[in-house]
Amino acid sequence: MYNYLFGPVPSRRLGISLGVDLVPHKTCSLNCIYCECGRTTNLTIERSEYVPTKTVITELKTFLAPEPRLDYITFSGAGEPTLHSGIGEIVKFLKTNFPDYKIALLTNGTLFYQPVLIEEVQAIDVILPSLDSASDFVFRKLNRPFHELKIKDIIDGLVQLRKNFTGQIWLEVFIVPGLNDTEDEIEQLKKAIQRIEPDRVQLNTLDRPGTVSWVKPATKGLLEKIAHQLEYKTEIIANFQGREQIASYNADVESTILQTIKRRPCTVEDLSTTLGLHPNEINKYIETLLNRNLICSEILERGVFFKTTNHKGS
Repeated sequence: MYNYLFGPVPSRRLGISLGVDLVPHKTCSLNCIYCECGRTTNLTIERSEYVPTKTVITELKTFLAPEPRLDYITFSGAGEPTLHSGIGEIVKFLKTNFPDYKIALLTNGTLFYQPVLIEEVQAIDVILPSLDSASDFVFRKLNRPFHELKIKDIIDGLVQLRKNFTGQIWLEVFIVPGLNDTEDEIEQLKKAIQRIEPDRVQLNTLDRPGTVSWVKPATKGLLEKIAHQLEYKTEIIANFQGREQIASYNADVESTILQTIKRRPCTVEDLSTTLGLHPNEINKYIETLLNRNLICSEILERGVFFKTTNHKGS
């Protein structure tokens, strides 16, 4: 049992991905209304050694010793990984001792205005930052940031990252209809993207209940329209297709989750505790089960509960 590693999980963008979780649950610089991990409980921009760096390195050494098949080792989790002050040391360890493995960083992109962070992530192969809005008003409504964060500083930080980082940058834009899909918002995003010059832009939208109940997914047609408006190398990554064909997709895990939910409705946190799996890993399978109409969701006082349907699926 590992405390800070999870998976490998089936990732549509990264294939077979070993997750590395560097911060406690929901320690983040944003409190996004669509977050599948729930409400942020520790809203902060303070970088610190939230989990012991040496222990993370020891777990990685043990896991990687038998040379498992992986497409990426990915810094991710239910919080913002760049808040961990030891991320640079962990990256250096991986590149020194396991150079054949590619490293990815899933980040909300809010802290790259700090030059020291850009230096720490230099050896990473792919950085996947988010930018959902280029206007401060919508940024605050959609991402609900730590009060000191300003969208101009975040965009400037991403521009500096591009200037000083030689790896790939895949910029994710999460579309919430009614907030960041207007003509003005898309035009401002377009200008920001042109400044940042990512290698690709990836459009995403809701595929399971987020923190706020009124948030609805964008249609494929809307995402295609926005992709055209951005006039950039843009792809749609929203889950209009399943992830069952990814090599790390485990049918036994899916079956266990489904059987557990059949006994009683559960939240992701319930399933994580019961099955001993990281919430991010649970979410990958929940997403697939929802898309196949094998389960449905209900928002109750304690959170989002998942229960089975009578649909037989495919």
